[in-house]
Amino acid sequence: MDNPHSPFRIPHSGEPLFRRMAVVGVGLIGGSLALAARKAGLVETVVGVETDPVHREMALATGVVDRVTGVLAEGLARAELAVLAVPVNEIVGLLPEVARQVNGACLVTDVGSVKGPILAAGDAAFPDGRFVAGHPIAGRERSGPAAARPDLFDQANWIATPSARTDAGAVERISALWRGVGASVVRMEAAWHDEVLATVSHLPHLVAYALMDAVLGMERGEERLKFSAGGLRDFTRVAASHPRMWRDIFLMNREQILRVLAAYRESLAGLEAAIRDRDDDTLIARLARARAAREEIPHRP
Repeated sequence: MDNPHSPFRIPHSGEPLFRRMAVVGVGLIGGSLALAARKAGLVETVVGVETDPVHREMALATGVVDRVTGVLAEGLARAELAVLAVPVNEIVGLLPEVARQVNGACLVTDVGSVKGPILAAGDAAFPDGRFVAGHPIAGRERSGPAAARPDLFDQANWIATPSARTDAGAVERISALWRGVGASVVRMEAAWHDEVLATVSHLPHLVAYALMDAVLGMERGEERLKFSAGGLRDFTRVAASHPRMWRDIFLMNREQILRVLAAYRESLAGLEAAIRDRDDDTLIARLARARAAREEIPHRP
């Protein structure tokens, strides 16, 4: 969907897509993109912008970035692409400052898992359309630059949520970056993205945290946890994710999460009623339907 009138054109084949990429936040996602893009020859130089001095030192020592700084203006200088890979609230707050610091040709994108408010802030900060709101559907419960890995996006989806204002050439150029690191590109309307992710990502994290909280709140809860096996461990794996990041996601996507949470409570109530009433037909039917749907979920290798 390259726009022939766009100033943001795809480079000739054989050339890196971006000479200099600035990654603001060199944690799991930002660090993994940096590693993958350099490995694939899609960028020449990666400059990390990181406020945590421990993470700065680690990102440089492990080769996640070529250079690293704690000063935003220094990191964005001469960048052809700026990737905002910080918590969603910080992305919204950073966008006006990034717009003041980057050069007039620099493309800007983000990796936040809530798109509506970020897209609105990006369009306001970049009325020329060079902000591309996006979300890679990939992650681990570990965080920080030590968790970064170059294969994180292999066979993952990268969801682009452009608005009517977003420049078509900018979308295609950033899409090419994500295809180059192994992801499939999917386009979605921002509101639908937030509804879908509230269902398949945000709700599971919330439920995992809630289950751990519930067990801990029971009599001798910590003792009970000592006897947990694969069921509890596997189900609550994502509760090991960073609390601050998920607090921000839950609050930013509040309305959508509350809607899907109501549906989840209704489902729990139905199962509770079937157990209470010894309604084995209803119970087996609902469990069988859930099992069949679970088996259809595609698995990444």
